[in-house]
Amino acid sequence: MASITRLISLPRATCSRSFHTSMLVRAHPSVAMSRLEPDKTINYNKIEENIGVVKNRLKRPLTLSEKILYGHLDNPLEQDIVRGESYLRLRPDRVAMQDATAQMAMLQFISSGLPKVAVPSTIHCDHLIQAQIGGDKDLARAKDINAEVYDFLQTAGAKYGVGFWKPGSGIIHQIILENYAFPGVLLIGTDSHTPNGGGLGGLCIGVGGADAVDVMADIPWELKCPQVIGVELTGKLSGWASPKDVILKVADILTVKGGTGAIVEYHGPGVDSISCTGMGTICNMGAEIGATTSVFPYNKRMKDYLIATNRQDVADAATSMQEHLVPDEGAHYDRLIKINLDEVGFL
Repeated sequence: MASITRLISLPRATCSRSFHTSMLVRAHPSVAMSRLEPDKTINYNKIEENIGVVKNRLKRPLTLSEKILYGHLDNPLEQDIVRGESYLRLRPDRVAMQDATAQMAMLQFISSGLPKVAVPSTIHCDHLIQAQIGGDKDLARAKDINAEVYDFLQTAGAKYGVGFWKPGSGIIHQIILENYAFPGVLLIGTDSHTPNGGGLGGLCIGVGGADAVDVMADIPWELKCPQVIGVELTGKLSGWASPKDVILKVADILTVKGGTGAIVEYHGPGVDSISCTGMGTICNMGAEIGATTSVFPYNKRMKDYLIATNRQDVADAATSMQEHLVPDEGAHYDRLIKINLDEVGFL
């Protein structure tokens, strides 16, 4: 698809003498967030415009984490931005809830009196299924014991515009990776391992049910501006080494609380040796070090995964957004860890 440019204007008060008061940005193709939601589109144009406003204010290179976060600011012109200090007001792209926490979230949303959720949202019935005997029998038992819960979630979802994945559909994180996550997304989920979606180049953050309700009710979501821990990967995985060895190495360095208040951002030439699902595994386990979330830069492995899951249009749109889905050259990290993948997995 040919590149199209358009002119946007920035208020003069936000521009220094060394910056012009207008800038050229590409008009990115409009594509659906998901094949299941053809009427909900990815707004890469808005993300790029917000990034431009913030860069013009901060006058410095941005990490990938910052680009995605600041690209979703409610008011990028006036938002105070200091890593580790400011409270950001954000507009996430979507909400995902597992069945155990969705109950209270939906009850609270119903009490708001609003007719529909403000952003694409889904409920996934996976957490209330207990592994005891075997898949079929455990699923049947869960459906019987939790029938009232499932009926409530399904009917409430239908009334308020929330997608419903019934018991047996699969694990919430894999469903999100295959259907809803996309490079540059800001997604909040009521599960601690929501960061799994970082394997597809988005910021997917685990939250409480009240935070999910705010976003569904069209209220800006508040997050203390995270610090950014950079993990530079060189070499490549080989032999018996697996993606899990990478996050175990990071956990060994940071310990169980070393990621608290920070986003772990992987980058470097070694990233390309890890599959998209492998990157998802690494981001998933980032919760074990207390990280806000983890993320990888957009690359060919993610593009291949999008195509394999029938999302060629999303892959094309993300490719047009490539420069904003990777960290800027010279971006500063609050802490930088270097890992040679050639040495990972060996005692």
